[in-house]
Amino acid sequence: MMSELYDLPSHLQSYSITFENPQGNKGAGGQAASPLGVGRKGSPARMLPAGATLSLADIKAAGTIRHMWMTTYNVADALRGLVIRIYWDNQEWPSVEAPLGDFFGFAHGTTDPFSSVAHSVTEKYGMNIWLPMPFQKRAQVTISNDLDIDVLFFYQIDFTLGDRHAENAGRLHAMFRRENPTTLGKDFEILPRREGAGRYIGTVLGVRPTDSNWWGEGEVKIYLDGDQDFASIVGTGAEDYVGLSWGLQGNAFHYHGANFMHGERLDTGPVSMYRWHVPDPVYWHEDIRVTVQQIGLSPPVHTFAEYLGGLYDRQDDWSACTFWYEALPSRPVGPIPALAARLADLDLTPDRSALPLQASSSHPSDM
Repeated sequence: MMSELYDLPSHLQSYSITFENPQGNKGAGGQAASPLGVGRKGSPARMLPAGATLSLADIKAAGTIRHMWMTTYNVADALRGLVIRIYWDNQEWPSVEAPLGDFFGFAHGTTDPFSSVAHSVTEKYGMNIWLPMPFQKRAQVTISNDLDIDVLFFYQIDFTLGDRHAENAGRLHAMFRRENPTTLGKDFEILPRREGAGRYIGTVLGVRPTDSNWWGEGEVKIYLDGDQDFASIVGTGAEDYVGLSWGLQGNAFHYHGANFMHGERLDTGPVSMYRWHVPDPVYWHEDIRVTVQQIGLSPPVHTFAEYLGGLYDRQDDWSACTFWYEALPSRPVGPIPALAARLADLDLTPDRSALPLQASSSHPSDM
């Protein structure tokens, strides 16, 4: 809220964690030495070894993560091959478990520059997330490299301590799913059934169509609080759900849009799109389930009768990185698909030999 810009809360303190201050302690940043001396860019990044998991933050207090920035090699292998996990308040399993790129708002490991209420990503993959992440006792953030090569990695986590959160305040949750291909006649689950109470924030959808016909006639359905066969919230089509119309356009807006489209026909190649329910909240009090149908449209379509007659069930490659707030304790969000399943059929992935293998082989400004 804009009103917060002029508030001066005496109970809040601002902190930041990077490799230059890995604990985020007051007055403790920039102590590493470079050839230029102590405190002069001594530890801006690290190589993340193949198969390794690195702790990025372990904050033991009450607070709120306000912003995260990360970057690495701007290739699909790294952006789908690295996995971010976030654990809240000593819960044994992560509440966030997703490929790095999908967590930062784009599918297929690639995107055009874009900005939304939740994310902003630059041309060279400076990746930002702006969703607030409250915690009561502890926040743990890790990054795992599932690839068979080392990866150069940079990050910054900005947070405040002293925040006063209700015990039942929702914690950010995020999960990644992919079905390649989907099951004929069975709706793809954007968010499998969750019980308890929460707020559905939205999703990043990736679609890789498997034929040249229009694929996006399937309706998004949100089943709330005991809904069974029929949902309470039902949309009118996949592109309609992300606020577009008459097919897809490369429009990336504050709460909705398509941040990536590829192919000779822009509505039949790989697509990344998103929808954020911020001014139009979706709450649940007992349970929720969110799905999307896979329905295509065969030409010709000149009349409404031809439109209805041209609809057909189809199978495509769908992924979803879905975000919501839910109180603790909460059930696990995983398991995340294996690396091979995350990388399969990413036609935009370059030759693996093009990936720089050592930090010295490429200057960060060249990435």
